[in-house]
Amino acid sequence: MSLQTINPFKQKLLRGHPQFGLFSMSLTAQTADALVPAGFDFLMFDAEHTPTSLPTLYSQVLALAGTETQCLVRMPSADPVLFKPVLDMGIDTVMVPNIRDADEAAAVVRAVRYPPLGMRGVGGSVRATGFGRYAGYYEAAAQRICLLLQIESAAGLANLESICAVDGVDGLFIGPVDLATDMGHLAQPLHPEVEQAALDGVRRIRAAGRAAGILAGEAQAQSYLDAGATMVCLGSDLGLLVKTADALAARWVRPPVQ
Repeated sequence: MSLQTINPFKQKLLRGHPQFGLFSMSLTAQTADALVPAGFDFLMFDAEHTPTSLPTLYSQVLALAGTETQCLVRMPSADPVLFKPVLDMGIDTVMVPNIRDADEAAAVVRAVRYPPLGMRGVGGSVRATGFGRYAGYYEAAAQRICLLLQIESAAGLANLESICAVDGVDGLFIGPVDLATDMGHLAQPLHPEVEQAALDGVRRIRAAGRAAGILAGEAQAQSYLDAGATMVCLGSDLGLLVKTADALAARWVRPPVQ
């Protein structure tokens, strides 16, 4: 075992290299393992909207270890306590939901950095440190950790430039479903006003010098890439499963007798 000193996802993100992936809503390492050969750049394991656990997440991390598919985690919230076990697993890229202003952004930066720049606790025998074998991990951590902040509200959009100006923020990811709801269009991410706000947000993020990401279906993905997005979640594993299963059933299963 040797200490990995770089974060490949972060390198590509900061270079403006487009990356594509899926949210992983399922709760098994088997699903993650099965998705790796598909060739996605990353899987974003969702700890915000799923009943996952730390042992489940750990098994999924191991399923991606040694592969080209990068492991990302969407945190449940910005609670600083929650970051410690996730980062200690060796997960170097985390996304935090619903950041609304620069103060919230700065607090999250502190949560993922060691003192004196932050408040992350120092774990010894954890996976990130090679279970104590990598004395150099602590110095390398600040460069390895990639911090993504999710913008999901009108307030977050209004404060984009000041959020982008916070040192330690690597990218902003627009969440169109919650953004739509906050804008008065309940769960309607394809509403024209929402799409326009998201496209404008991507352009402003890029103009402010940060990487921009978004959740977008195939029909919308190219327009966001054209606007400057370099990280696109194309859907979720369970979304693909449900869509395919429903289509198959519609072709072969007889409708119930009325």
